[in-house]
Amino acid sequence: MSMKIPPLIKRNMILFSLSQSFTGAGMQFSYGFGPLMVVSLTGSAGLAGLSVALVGLSRFLVAYPMGKITDKYGRKPGIFFGLVLAMCGTLMLGTAMYVRSAPLYVIGLLTFGMGMNGAQQMRVGVTDMFPAPMRARALGYVALGSLFGLILSPMLVKFADSISRSTGLDPLGLPWFFMPVLIIIGMVVVYFVNPDPKVIGQNLSQYWPGMPTPAKPAEPPKDFSAWRLLSNPSIRLAILSNCAATGNMSIVMVLTSLVLQHHGHSLTTIAISHTFHSAGMFAFTIPLGRLADRYGRSTVMFPGVFVSLIGAALVAYTSGIATVTLGTFLVGLGWAGANVAATAFIADHSRTEERGRAIGVNDSFAGGITVFSAIVTGPLIEWYGLPATGLTAMLLAAVPFVLRAFSGPMK
Repeated sequence: MSMKIPPLIKRNMILFSLSQSFTGAGMQFSYGFGPLMVVSLTGSAGLAGLSVALVGLSRFLVAYPMGKITDKYGRKPGIFFGLVLAMCGTLMLGTAMYVRSAPLYVIGLLTFGMGMNGAQQMRVGVTDMFPAPMRARALGYVALGSLFGLILSPMLVKFADSISRSTGLDPLGLPWFFMPVLIIIGMVVVYFVNPDPKVIGQNLSQYWPGMPTPAKPAEPPKDFSAWRLLSNPSIRLAILSNCAATGNMSIVMVLTSLVLQHHGHSLTTIAISHTFHSAGMFAFTIPLGRLADRYGRSTVMFPGVFVSLIGAALVAYTSGIATVTLGTFLVGLGWAGANVAATAFIADHSRTEERGRAIGVNDSFAGGITVFSAIVTGPLIEWYGLPATGLTAMLLAAVPFVLRAFSGPMK
């Protein structure tokens, strides 16, 4: 299907992408510096995975409820609520580092994570606005907005680092106090998205000239059921593939900061390395989406999981800045392929009125595997060293290939 994107749809998509640019910088902080903040507050490397675990837990807790809210009231109210929550979390996180409070850090990161994961309803909104044959590339366009956040993140860290040198303030806490400004800008941008994407999704043929009006179903559709969604073997495989790439990435995000800090690299260098990881996550989402639209979701999803497996091995089994950065880049790239394809596949198999909950189920499982991966990473590092963590990440990435061998092709 090759159709020209209507101006209104294009405008809304650009606005979502721009909002993602401003609001996404904070996630780079939480993943890049979260492990260092935990070690700084607790003095224990065994707890290094706590930060990523908390982000995963927040995703697990909020993804489905937020999807239920936006299915009922629209995507924009959920996005606004999420961003307000995230802004409160940033202030708690910055304060936690200055008062040296680990409990406040935990509460702050949970609050921030729930807010940012709630704001991920932007992805659902984008799938609402596009017909199925163009849905994956649409996800790629909005994800591309995160690239601007990649530029902002190291700049803010460098600025905060220079201030901390002259004032003695904690360089891990200071960047969080800059985030509310960016989040407010992101909220203003979302305000101009009209009409609500859910309205567009329920009336696609009115917004896409030449698109046929879908026939009305013979009987009213059944109420949404997560169990019914999971009864589809192909849906289960899509969710598992996304979980495998996400769990793999969760381990690598903990490892990267610790490995580079262990070898004496500065916070700015660590931020730059994580920028390459995030570039892998977002810079290639448009071509990956186009491939998924043209050749099918599985042709992008499974190679993505495999690429993330290779990247995890590089991060865990090498020590040079170049090879570690290459590995974390490949993990991000592999995750992008798996996530875009799996999300588009689930969106294809769900109605607009239930899409927030359907994608929320996928995100909840991804949050759960993030918690597991992050929690086991710290003890594995402390007890068995980096090779054990690398092996765990690789085994996680191998699971979908085993399942696919028994379940057959996706339908």
